[in-house]
Amino acid sequence: MKLDRSQAPEFKIPGDFEFINPTSYQLKSGIPLFFIPTPSVDAVKLEVVGKSKRSNLPLLHALVPSFTLQMLLEGTHTHSERSLSEFFDFHASEVHPLLSFSHEGLSLLSTKKHVFEVLPVFSSLFTEANFPKENLEKRKSQRKLSLQLEKEKSYSRASQLFRSALFGKEHPFGLEITESHVDLIQSELLQSYYDQELWHDSEVFLCGNLSESEIESILSILESLPLRKSKGPEKITTPITTTELHEERPDALQSSIRIGSWSIPKSHPDYFALSVFNTILGGYFGSRLVKNIREDKGHTYGISSSLAEIGDYHYWVIGADVQKAFKDEVIQEIHLEIRKLCQEPVGIEELEVVRNYLIGQMLSKFSTSFDLMDRFRTVHYSGLDLSFFQSKLNFLKTFTAEDLLRIGNIYFSSPPFVEVVVG
Repeated sequence: MKLDRSQAPEFKIPGDFEFINPTSYQLKSGIPLFFIPTPSVDAVKLEVVGKSKRSNLPLLHALVPSFTLQMLLEGTHTHSERSLSEFFDFHASEVHPLLSFSHEGLSLLSTKKHVFEVLPVFSSLFTEANFPKENLEKRKSQRKLSLQLEKEKSYSRASQLFRSALFGKEHPFGLEITESHVDLIQSELLQSYYDQELWHDSEVFLCGNLSESEIESILSILESLPLRKSKGPEKITTPITTTELHEERPDALQSSIRIGSWSIPKSHPDYFALSVFNTILGGYFGSRLVKNIREDKGHTYGISSSLAEIGDYHYWVIGADVQKAFKDEVIQEIHLEIRKLCQEPVGIEELEVVRNYLIGQMLSKFSTSFDLMDRFRTVHYSGLDLSFFQSKLNFLKTFTAEDLLRIGNIYFSSPPFVEVVVG
């Protein structure tokens, strides 16, 4: 039978399938390890991640965690920076810091052939780092230059100011980092954070084509990892939100816009419907905002809406870089599209396009075992497991226009939202 290549193949919604959660182990020290096998793939990926203690620090020391992690590969008591670099390169391995507002850790990507030679040296980074002052000064110079460049970029500046408006300038998540914060960084501060605050409530995430005995060997090697248990919930400053923040740049040709507000966690029963609403609004290339602001009016190359989280805080944000002369019109059109989604049912054709897009997008994120572990981590930090995605798939198959109207009226119908404009 001759194929008709002028028509795309019909999209078929997949039937139910099961997401298998990682196998759980535990080091003797109490650190949990989650393992996902990678049959026929001899790459091994290991991540050790703990909860950030950034909020325990004075605001002036906000850069201490990032500098601490970045300096771990600059030398230990037994290896210089050059020695570490040559060792990992020779063994076809990569080590990278993992850093967010809420978590800190290290990632190792190696091969099954070399992983058992590499792991003892990798483990030494958790206990033997020595933070050489000469290397630190180079890092500080690089960071100052980076801060200068980022401040000049209106889109980076807008994202920073949005967090400041949402959380407040005196909140760890809203603080504006300046060169003065870099100047305060000293080796002694990093050593103290490394010895006392890093690696709290650590967890290990492991992927590889490994036998049970090989996993036991890895568990044994990792026994040297430090274990620090948090004594209680973090005490963190209550956010103080400002609804409007504009930074004028007279010579700018474009303006960077951020509009958003507080949202809900993945564990909330409304989360799936909210994520669909966000997608229709500005979460994919066929969204309402893209069609209006980009395709119809040509005021921007790209505009998007996303759901985000920092630690235990959740928010949604719309972002766009637009021609400065049209920034007020764009802001009006953004609010118009939000109101329309809150008041008018989405048509059947648009619903089905979004349904198929979201199902396809979700399933594409499970193509490898490494992807599976990444997805597990994203929900694990919210107290969930991979059954979250089975529930999401079930919702995506059945949601209706009425579901979206209800969500819009609950979460998007009560401006003012936080509004930031730079340029």
